[in-house]
Amino acid sequence: MRTRIKKSKCLLLMAATLALPFAATKVAAEPGETGHTHKAFDAGEPGDPAKPARTIAIAMTEGNGAMAYDPHEVIVKTGEQVKFVITNSGALDHEFMLDSVEKNAKHRIAMQKNPEMEHDDPNGRRLKPGGSAEIVWKFSKSGTFEFACLIPGHSEAGMKGVVVVSDK
Repeated sequence: MRTRIKKSKCLLLMAATLALPFAATKVAAEPGETGHTHKAFDAGEPGDPAKPARTIAIAMTEGNGAMAYDPHEVIVKTGEQVKFVITNSGALDHEFMLDSVEKNAKHRIAMQKNPEMEHDDPNGRRLKPGGSAEIVWKFSKSGTFEFACLIPGHSEAGMKGVVVVSDK
């Protein structure tokens, strides 16, 4: 009996020792991970930077207890290609994640479990204060889609917007 307990303690100690290097590792979004599909997008598809696109500037800001995108609503036509020029004008890290409301909700839950998850995806970026990025996106499907900051607490503080894609 004592031998079995000693072996169990030894195995637990070995497992803890092996897991330790991974405990402080930043989590990066990987294809197939909960909340991250990266293979199929409800809001359309990555665009072709070599083709013409309408440029839409999006500013990320915070202040007075609120967080926001400016503008918070974008209207495009089905099939239109847009180049989002995203700038973090705030003092905190922010994200721009473009997807369906449902997929962003799942992604938000994954972010609550891993708030340091980094993004450099075709449909989203995480930016430091003063940072900027471009996303070229082709809206091949009609509907209403969401862009949101999925860092815990940010979308709840108002940092979300919509893209309305119509055939008209």
